[in-house]
Amino acid sequence: MTAETINAAASGTWKLGDLTVNRLGFGAMRLTGSADFDLGVPSDRERSISVLRRAVELGVNHIDTAAFYFSSLRSANELINRALSPYPDDLVIVTKVGPGRDPSGEWLPWATPEQLRGQVEENLRQLGRDHLDVVNLRLNGPGSLAEHFGALAELRDAGLVRHLGISNVGPAHLAEAQAIAPVVCVQNRYGLGTGHEDSDEVLRACGEQGIAFGPFFAIAGEGGAFGASTDGGENGQGSAVLAVARAHGATEAQVRLAWTLHQGPHMLAIPGTGNPDHLVENVAAGALRLSSEELARLGSVHHG
Repeated sequence: MTAETINAAASGTWKLGDLTVNRLGFGAMRLTGSADFDLGVPSDRERSISVLRRAVELGVNHIDTAAFYFSSLRSANELINRALSPYPDDLVIVTKVGPGRDPSGEWLPWATPEQLRGQVEENLRQLGRDHLDVVNLRLNGPGSLAEHFGALAELRDAGLVRHLGISNVGPAHLAEAQAIAPVVCVQNRYGLGTGHEDSDEVLRACGEQGIAFGPFFAIAGEGGAFGASTDGGENGQGSAVLAVARAHGATEAQVRLAWTLHQGPHMLAIPGTGNPDHLVENVAAGALRLSSEELARLGSVHHG
């Protein structure tokens, strides 16, 4: 694959409410130098900024982030602000609320409905925006989301948020949220070999209702606490993925991304990286077309 010439538009488009995005997006978690929210070695600031700018040059217009994506010296939201503000008109920034960390990096108790406004405002401050394009409510268990999602619906009505989504949810959560306010996207753990029955059911329901599905950990499968897909993982389903990759002159990570996008026109991909070469490879995966035979072979791996 001649990755350098491939634009994210090759992945096709989908709508988050009234916002059209290319289906190959970018996850910002790894920009800070931390994949697991430790406060270790921070990323190189200028390299992270250059990766963001290069992503936009390559047609990426959907960035997934959160205020709790930070390491000792780096904040993903502030890197996005520094790199891309004033923002392109077509750039859609999706963030999430629910989890929170104190300034030292320690996890706070999950936000109460009353605390969600403060989390939304923190994202607004860091990003330098007066409204957020899409906010996903990340759940922390199987209980009802009604109070939390209702609080976000009020913020949407107040103009702080344009569209709402949900994350880490089961089928009942989607129905519950839809009864309160329109859901434009769902983010669940999903990838080749790492889906489970609930996520498969949610994926189908999203397709039936025209809701975008954004999987996290789509390249590497398991790992990390929250957020976007991890970078460059080839923790394999081994021979099947490798054989398809070799047939296309692609990497295993590219095949995993392509497989993800083939799961439905409403499927988005948000691979994250702080590496400019991996960025180019990830974007190029949006142009990789798998045959029905290849999809069947990979599908048998996925369903085990």
